[in-house]
Amino acid sequence: MIKNLSIIYPIFNEEKRLFNIFQDIKKFNKKTHHINKEYIFVNDGSFDNSKQRIKDFIKLNKNSKIQYKIISYKVNKGKGYALKSGVLNSTKKWILTTDSDCSVSNFQILKWIKKDYINKENTIYFASRNHPISQVKKIKSREIIGAIFRFTISLMFNVKISDTQCGFKLYQANIAKKIFSKIKTNGYMHDLEICIISKKMKHIINELPVIWKHKTQGKISFFKDSIKIISSLVMIKFYRY
Repeated sequence: MIKNLSIIYPIFNEEKRLFNIFQDIKKFNKKTHHINKEYIFVNDGSFDNSKQRIKDFIKLNKNSKIQYKIISYKVNKGKGYALKSGVLNSTKKWILTTDSDCSVSNFQILKWIKKDYINKENTIYFASRNHPISQVKKIKSREIIGAIFRFTISLMFNVKISDTQCGFKLYQANIAKKIFSKIKTNGYMHDLEICIISKKMKHIINELPVIWKHKTQGKISFFKDSIKIISSLVMIKFYRY
């Protein structure tokens, strides 16, 4: 049973989408009095009003039983770096990393617990949009891109995980801290490193069903950012952990 939990949000210019995060947090808090929670917002060099909005939310929702933290720095470094900062500064026994678009609600954790999915030692739990019983709303072009990406990483790295890139991932804190301390990629491809490092450290990755909804205003474009992605994959290929 999960009795205490750190939930980490990487934030970069999310002023327009923070409302969804805040609403999800407030609803989740009402249903999880039995879980000692810590929310960590990592402001990854935002230049909009994200930082102030987070501060305002924390001020209005102070609770002696719930901790809120904001980690902030001026220069955008990437999602991988932001999550690494959050994980290494977390204090609870379980860690959930999630995405700032709130495409997966925190309530997914409760569904997993109810189904007794969180029941193994030495295991990391990945939400998988490709799980047979996942409920997913996404656009067709992303399905095609995802299939190409899965084939590429399987060929280059022998990684057989069907969905490395869904941001909703649950770890025991001691495992997460060991893995993230070794991650070298600051950007989106850090998820692939998690898989590679986990395999080397003999941690099991268990893919679980998820309710996932595609959200607009995403920060990554696989077409526009293809050069960065290819470059990251080549660099990761030569990393030694």
